[in-house]
Order: sequence, then C-alpha cells, then structure tokens
Amino acid sequence: MSRMMIISAAVAVIGLGAWFVTSPSGNQATEVTRIDPIGAASAQESDIDTSGVQEMSLGNPDAPVTVIEYASFTCPHCASFHAGAYKQLKADYIDTGKINFVYREVYFDRPGLWASMIARCAGTPTAFFGMADLIYEGQSTWARAGDMVSIVDELRRIGRLAGLDGDTMEACLQDADNARTLVAWYQENAQADGIDSTPSFVINGEKYSNMAYSDMAAIIDAAAE
Repeated sequence: MSRMMIISAAVAVIGLGAWFVTSPSGNQATEVTRIDPIGAASAQESDIDTSGVQEMSLGNPDAPVTVIEYASFTCPHCASFHAGAYKQLKADYIDTGKINFVYREVYFDRPGLWASMIARCAGTPTAFFGMADLIYEGQSTWARAGDMVSIVDELRRIGRLAGLDGDTMEACLQDADNARTLVAWYQENAQADGIDSTPSFVINGEKYSNMAYSDMAAIIDAAAE
C-alpha cells in the first residue's frame, strides 16, 4: 500500500457517513453516532487537537533506544508479530528497561478503529497492552465474524473478558470526538514517519519494515552503543 493510500485509508474509516455498531442487546444495528466526513477529510489540515491522545508505551522512557511500532489490529502480520517476536522483544528489551517501546495504531478500516477504542478504554498503558494481547489473540475470530454487527459484538466480548463493564464500553464506542481525534492523530504520525505498511518500526528515528526478531535485536543493540 502506498503512502498516499495509507493516509487516505484513515479518511475512509470514518468518512463514509453513519457509523453503525450494534445495540448492547445485539438485537439490531443502531446508528449510535454520525461522524462528519468533511471533518474526517480535513483532519490533515490540523483542525483537530491531538495533543490529548495518550502514547501507549512500555519499558524505560529514559532508555537510549526508542522503538515505535505502527500496527493495525486487523493486520494478520501484526498479529503474528505480537504472537512471536514481540514476546521476545518484551522479555529481552522492554521488561529489562533497555528500550522505550511505543505502540501506535494504524486505521485501515472501522473494525481496526473500534478495536483501538476498546483497547484504549482500558485506561492505563499496562491495561491497554493487556487488552491488545487479547485482541490480537482473537483476531482470527472477531475480525472474520462477518458483518459489522458481529464484529462489534466479538470486540465487546473481549472487553468483558478484560473486565470492562458494558456501560464503559458503550461510552467508548460512541465517543465520536475521540474517533475523529484518533484518526487525525494516526494521520499525523503516519505522515511524519512515512508509514506505508504494517507492521512498521521506527527505531531511534529510522524506519524499518517488518523483520525477523534477530535482525531487530541487532539494530537495537547497535543503536544502544
């Protein structure tokens, strides 16, 4: 996917008119919020304040190496990374305080945005990453549930497993202002770092495509010298 296409994808996420999710009962699809497509399209014009979006990070914020992952919750390669290489990265570098690890969401589609809003609903970075683990582990189920109604119901189920109550999840899913802000934030980040695929990594300012864990470890070790 080209850089222009990945940026345009964000507009497509919320620029197609009404945003539909299921009612809590699951009996019918309800239009819970309507996001202005003009507002979405103009997010690149810096008319949305993204300063309040929390960076989700783990590890040592003062470490000599910062690793930023750009990923989509609906990306199969991202799920594979989190099932394998990420666990090694966490054990070897994050938990030991050798790096500052930052996770930034990429929004290719509405389900990816919804998954992000559910994960961020957990609150703290630690809770967010715990939720992200569950979302990636269940990706093959919820992302392939079929229609949007079923997808949101599956995401709600994951939220409940993580301890979120129904009212909290609904408030997060229906927060149109937050949806706009997250998409604008994603656009700003993707443009600034030239992100054109997922997962992508920015290690001390240098962008890298998906790679074997051994290659990533070598880059991190070299950057720390």
